Amino acid sequence: MVALVGNPNAGKTSLFNALTGSRQKVGNYPGVTVERKAGKLALPDGRSVDLIDLPGTYSLSPRSPDEEVTRKVVMGAQAGERRPDAIVAVIDATNLRNHLRFVLELRRLGLPMVVALNMVDLAERDGTAIDVAQLSKILGMPVVATVAVRRRGLGDIAAALAPLLTGTTPPAADTPGDLVLLQREARAIAGTVTTQRGTARRWSQRLDAITLHPVFGPILLAALLFLMFQAVFAWAQAPMDMLSSGVDWLQKAATAALPPGDLRSLLVDGILHGVGSVVVFLPQILILFFFIIVLEQSGYMTRAAFLMDRLMARVGLNGRAFIPLISSFACAIPGIMAARTIAEPRDRLTTILIAPLMTCSARLPVYAVIIAAFIPDRPVLGFLGLQGVVMFGLYGFGVAGALAAAWVLRRTVTKGPTPTFLMEMPKYQWPAPRDIGIGLYQKAWAFLARAGGIILVSTVALWALATWPKPPANATLPAIDYSVAGHIGAALEPVFRPIGFNKEIALALVPGMAAREVAISALGTVYSLDADAEHPQGLVERLRGAWTLPTALAFLAWYVFAPQCLSTLAVTRRETGGWKWPGFMFAYTFAMAYVGAGATYWLARALL
Repeated sequence: MVALVGNPNAGKTSLFNALTGSRQKVGNYPGVTVERKAGKLALPDGRSVDLIDLPGTYSLSPRSPDEEVTRKVVMGAQAGERRPDAIVAVIDATNLRNHLRFVLELRRLGLPMVVALNMVDLAERDGTAIDVAQLSKILGMPVVATVAVRRRGLGDIAAALAPLLTGTTPPAADTPGDLVLLQREARAIAGTVTTQRGTARRWSQRLDAITLHPVFGPILLAALLFLMFQAVFAWAQAPMDMLSSGVDWLQKAATAALPPGDLRSLLVDGILHGVGSVVVFLPQILILFFFIIVLEQSGYMTRAAFLMDRLMARVGLNGRAFIPLISSFACAIPGIMAARTIAEPRDRLTTILIAPLMTCSARLPVYAVIIAAFIPDRPVLGFLGLQGVVMFGLYGFGVAGALAAAWVLRRTVTKGPTPTFLMEMPKYQWPAPRDIGIGLYQKAWAFLARAGGIILVSTVALWALATWPKPPANATLPAIDYSVAGHIGAALEPVFRPIGFNKEIALALVPGMAAREVAISALGTVYSLDADAEHPQGLVERLRGAWTLPTALAFLAWYVFAPQCLSTLAVTRRETGGWKWPGFMFAYTFAMAYVGAGATYWLARALL
């Protein structure tokens, strides 16, 4: 096994993707929620070795759970993980003297090692020249010049590793060494091997003058986010229509092929309508992930974190919390896990507790259906789509709610000083299409696996509850009212009636706890069972006829603050070491959702 190690922003993940391609597996280390990415690396002699991508760290003196895992793995102390046979240390050629210190620290471990001198193209662009052979001689190990995003140097890394993997692993050193002395040595080595120095990255500084400007910077960030949410509707419509047509065709084919009965109802009303109601939103989710991946790989995301530091400080956090929170736009689970990079425990806990308030991609199908049903598709100011504006507003309300919750938490249950914010700025670079493609493939597969797993199971269970027992022969009410689901909905309706929800909505909220997007499949199943078989309608048309506008707006407000899914609660329990904080998280988000939905409902009734 070979471990890929390096400082954050050294291009380590891009190199991992380039070396392993699609031969990757993503999971968690046993006993912790730190992500474990592993893949297969082909060597020139025909062998294939396991390559693991360890979390980025600046030293072997850990300050966060992520860095602790990296230290334990390379020291051979991580439970369920054997010690690596060799290390590939990835360093940034444009920041040599700082990154070399970590290489010197790793060298003390006594493991066979190859140094990947990454981003040499950026160093050359800046006018910096490095004597790679001299650096290899001084360090006493192979040094390979690489450009991960352009797949340069990959074969040289594999060739340098092959003779090092002899099957014997030396014992690790006990101490990492004096970091101050190692830093001095690193600067001396960098000065020796740097044969030509660049005149600074003027174009990067010019970009930073805009992106980090106190006035233009926030405007640019808001514009990028607004573009992202406009694109979610504008770009996704055509592929969504194709998926929707495919689901409709399958429903019609199944209806024509099967005789009336429970089997046809299960397939058409349960599986196809329920799961299909969610799957059609895959294009919107991929567009959202596309923007997030591009912002991360281009180097802009860290600058956005610096930009947000002043605002975050006002609520008791710092800019380091911004990246976990922006990651929560995709899903709260990786956002919560990303909070491990925050060293201060109270700051980390606050970030974990508010991460679910950021609008995750699982809410996207909910928003999209309700907006399509009740918000007209007309231009605003001549060029903006009203539906995109509403979507942007819902995300904005989620952010505002998260910041308000953080302000309260930092003055009550997580009270403590606001920590300082230090983070290395990554280089601006064009995102690698291959890395974007791999990221989108992984997200699409995870979404479809979720649709084929938890959503399918929840939909079938709800269909069964909504189908039996059958209504009597002289029934005067809709068939669902006689079912188990109908009785559950009737029992819950009084709790949610004050905020404008009917029994169908109350019933859909229950499986929606498994995954937020299940609420849409649940509504699709419930309303499909009561639909007129002779005049079939889509979910959007059914909701228009069943809900009022105040109810629809209240439902949107509920999902802005909705209690998180069971997976999020489980990850929070693992991160915090018990059920105390997940229980607290569920209680306060439920209260915010109930109050927010109720206020929206009654205000809309008064104004409309």
